Amino acid sequence: MTDTLTSAVSRPDKRRRLVDGARTAFYEHGVERTTLAEIARAADVPPGNVYYYFKTKEELVEAVIASHMDEVRSRLGELEKHRTPKARLKAFVRMLSEAADVTAEFGCPQGTLCSELDKGEGEPRRACAEMLQVPVDWAERQFRDLGRRDARDLAVALIASYQGVALLANAFSDPDLMTRETKRLDRWIDSLA
Repeated sequence: MTDTLTSAVSRPDKRRRLVDGARTAFYEHGVERTTLAEIARAADVPPGNVYYYFKTKEELVEAVIASHMDEVRSRLGELEKHRTPKARLKAFVRMLSEAADVTAEFGCPQGTLCSELDKGEGEPRRACAEMLQVPVDWAERQFRDLGRRDARDLAVALIASYQGVALLANAFSDPDLMTRETKRLDRWIDSLA
């Protein structure tokens, strides 16, 4: 009975560690270049256990995307503590700039993953589109709550601006680009409110 309980408790932990290890490895090295053995090593799990939890690398990729989506939703949910849509949008922009150093080194975690997976087909590609849709939809609600009829266009512009500056900060290895764009977006939000 105890062995069964221990096994049941450790299963999610190993699975979670594998997903977290894959997230890190995919972010730093890309999906194609990352082997399942590297993920197992990063998760401190025997390599054979990877196949116990994930039959294919694609299943693991899908779990990583789901993990990213959960994190994005959670972080956006945390922004609801701000009382006004303008304050939430500005907090969103500040939140993105907090990771300027790591973004300059590896790019946006979601954006780089989507860019790589967009070259393939199937479920991961569709799931990536959904992952990027989450912040666009959230930003659209904020702009709509500001009374903007062009809320959708503004939301797309905000997310596109972040993704673009993340790409440039990474390409130029320059976290200051993120800081400058954060200030510009802050002023832009002020001008729209």
